[in-house]
Amino acid sequence: MSAATPVQVVDLALEAIASYDRTDLEARLRSARTRLLDEHVRVLVVGEFKQGKSMLVNGLVGAPACPVFDDISTSVPTVVRHAETPAVTLVRMPDPDGAAVEQISVPVERLADFACELGNPGNRERLSHVEVGLPRPLLTGGLELVDTPGVGGLGSVHGAATTAALPSADAVLLVSDASQEYTAPELDFLRQAISVCPNAACVLTKTDLYPEWRTIAERNRAHLAAAGVAVPLFPVSSSMRWQAVLTNDSGLNTESGYPPLVTYLRKEVLGRAEELARRSTAHDVVAVTDQVADGLRAEQSARQNPEQLDALVAGLREAEQRAASLKERSARWQQTLNDGVADLNADIDYDLRDRLREIVRDAEEALESGDPTKTWDQFANWLKQVSAAAASANFVWTTQRARYLAGRVAEHFDAERGQLLPALRTQPADPFRPVRAPNVRAGEKLTVGKGALTGLRGGYMGMLMFGMLGTLVGFASIVNPLSIGAGLLLGGKSIGEERKRLVAKRQNEAKAALRRYIDDVTFHVGKDSRDMLRGMQRDLRDHFTAIAEQLKRSLQESLQAAEKSVKETRGERDARLAEIERELRILSTVDIAARALIAANTAVAA
Repeated sequence: MSAATPVQVVDLALEAIASYDRTDLEARLRSARTRLLDEHVRVLVVGEFKQGKSMLVNGLVGAPACPVFDDISTSVPTVVRHAETPAVTLVRMPDPDGAAVEQISVPVERLADFACELGNPGNRERLSHVEVGLPRPLLTGGLELVDTPGVGGLGSVHGAATTAALPSADAVLLVSDASQEYTAPELDFLRQAISVCPNAACVLTKTDLYPEWRTIAERNRAHLAAAGVAVPLFPVSSSMRWQAVLTNDSGLNTESGYPPLVTYLRKEVLGRAEELARRSTAHDVVAVTDQVADGLRAEQSARQNPEQLDALVAGLREAEQRAASLKERSARWQQTLNDGVADLNADIDYDLRDRLREIVRDAEEALESGDPTKTWDQFANWLKQVSAAAASANFVWTTQRARYLAGRVAEHFDAERGQLLPALRTQPADPFRPVRAPNVRAGEKLTVGKGALTGLRGGYMGMLMFGMLGTLVGFASIVNPLSIGAGLLLGGKSIGEERKRLVAKRQNEAKAALRRYIDDVTFHVGKDSRDMLRGMQRDLRDHFTAIAEQLKRSLQESLQAAEKSVKETRGERDARLAEIERELRILSTVDIAARALIAANTAVAA
């Protein structure tokens, strides 16, 4: 049984408990089986603009899965997964009115019309992502490669959206070409990536174009070490890889640098996913078989030692009460979960508002330094970028805190809480889609006519005042050199003050537009964070409630079997004891097979 696969072990466990009428335990095992068969290992391929991400994905799968152009970039994420025949499916974003996600199959040759800026500029088709299915060996184990847009860099809205998608990933490949060393945004992104997705690696592309790529690789490794980021770095040449695929040249393939990267994906990414699947499957199977076996052992003890029945029943009743208390709203794990979610809701709201307040302060200082109408386009782009980055950082921090809370809740059930936790995988959200772009109305302009009228009004008053003053000092007329000079001076001053008034008005209107945009961001991002927390709270509540119900039912059946044994004849008791021995041997066989999965992981790790 040591060579049994996780699916075979689950099937063996299902067969072993089929006669016990435990639909709850069967449902748990069937859920584990479905998880094994449907599990996908998602790898995000991220990086700055035009760094060779699409070519890297194509080189990994050995097929033109992602369109590649010299001057055209990817506009929507492209998910490359296994399929028996090549296929392309468009996944359209749901409408704001809550319509379901729309999936549309298109011919493979039309992929570039939807995945690139040339055919789908600015994602005008409103696609969530494009799915590409290919029959490739690397993808057969459930591996999914996600080619993400890099337009605008990792500090842009696209980059922030990629950061928000990190919790849904099993691994991350940061792609940067050999033309320069790592930038600060790239290192910052890596720090965020490994905080929620520890399985990360760096890929240095286009080594065939830059002779000094070895120097760049060494400097990048030094930057990673200085930043405290312990991830591997793989120098590759996608052009060499593609030529090796076309010519079936193994030597050129080795020179491309791809084999170590493929090995990493198979061993570290798929291997770790398989290890986690083995652990979670083994835990589920062992937990199920232990519950059934414990009931059989209690029944066996009651028949073998009737004189100890009272003590056995008392112990079972006490355990049943403890299991029943786990289902109550007042249970400690329920209190930990509810209090933790309430605290987390308050903390993430404060964190988001604090980040956005800093943005507002910086933005207002920038607006006060000049006329906002002259720089509004640049200002609006900057505002969207920093707001998206703040929301992304808030989302990552929320995910970290939520996972920590899940571990605290699991402590009430088992010291090995890592094995008890459900898959708390948060899906990437798009909170900025309903946010309106920051717009400011065209402000009042100082036209030539209006400026002349304002100057004339100020000049007339100045000439009148100083003209009367001139008559007192000996001038014969109000119109004199003194009054004319004063009129010109005050006329120019009036024009300057009117210009300042109009600029101040535009600044106030720009600040109002800034606050409206930030309020909109706060509203939508805050809602997405709260929705994510509520979903995680329900998942944890349902998961642990189901465990408590299973424990309670198992103990109830053990208690009933123990009490029933008193009314049996000696012949019935002996027959039942022989039957229990046989059933325990079957369950022991399943238990050994399940624990062999854990032993296999230990051997691989060693």
